[in-house]
Amino acid sequence: MSKKWQITVPGSTANLGPGFDSIGLSLNLYLDLTVSLADQWEITHVSDHLPQDIVIEEHLIYTIARETAARFNKELPPCRVVMRSELPFARGLGSSAAAIVAAIELANLVCDLQLTTQDKLNISSQIEGHPDNASASVLGGLTISQMDEQGIVDTIPVTDLDASFVVFIPKVELKTSEARKVLPEQFERGYAVRASANANMLAASLIAKDYVRIGRYMESDLFHEPFRSALIPNFDEIHRVAKEAGAYGTALSGAGPTVISIIPPAIGNQFVLTMKKYFPKHEIILTKADHQGISVQVLNDVPA
Repeated sequence: MSKKWQITVPGSTANLGPGFDSIGLSLNLYLDLTVSLADQWEITHVSDHLPQDIVIEEHLIYTIARETAARFNKELPPCRVVMRSELPFARGLGSSAAAIVAAIELANLVCDLQLTTQDKLNISSQIEGHPDNASASVLGGLTISQMDEQGIVDTIPVTDLDASFVVFIPKVELKTSEARKVLPEQFERGYAVRASANANMLAASLIAKDYVRIGRYMESDLFHEPFRSALIPNFDEIHRVAKEAGAYGTALSGAGPTVISIIPPAIGNQFVLTMKKYFPKHEIILTKADHQGISVQVLNDVPA
């Protein structure tokens, strides 16, 4: 007998301002894979957010699943995968991290790897190169993480944030690799101390659930936003208008170009209506934190 699985992985936002490459927050926007064993590989996209011209050998799901199986000296069997996504590509909402986490889980299931949660954190973060989006997608909630030189991830989860989030998604793409090119190679010591202190205060404010301070320190980044802001449509205007409409704070989502605001839950619908009037060319979505992280459901047993 062979099984059919549904793998669901939340997207995420990273950094929240100065939490560069270390703070991630899962959002209730999802990547979904329906997986079954097959005679040959087949990946079907059934979402507007996913491309239709698929080369299996170059597909991220296939390449990461095969790499994961190979780490444990297993051969990945062919699968039929139906892929749905609410995460637009290259917009700063963790689409690649979600796909990596999903692919690792696919290999875990079909090769019976019996990976622990720590294994999934380590492998996904090693592939991503940093633990922010990957940790949030694996665990759910907000994660504050560090990855050492051996690729071992240490993370502290923060749950039950009493806040909503609004994402401003422009029609343009911005790959993380391109956004990193504008960053300085090094910082002067005093500048680095201020940037680090702001990141520390953001983390402390998140743990304390001090939303006014969360907003303040989200908007105090010195590591990347001053250098990336010119690449982001309406970056300064969104900051200003969101603050006037009641947001605690606004920051780039990951490397951008999406911008995210943290707001009191009570103003969510009115906030979105107001923002849509000012920024009609953006897709504006009211969302909240996902608290489950990756989930797997066995759909049914079918004859092999």
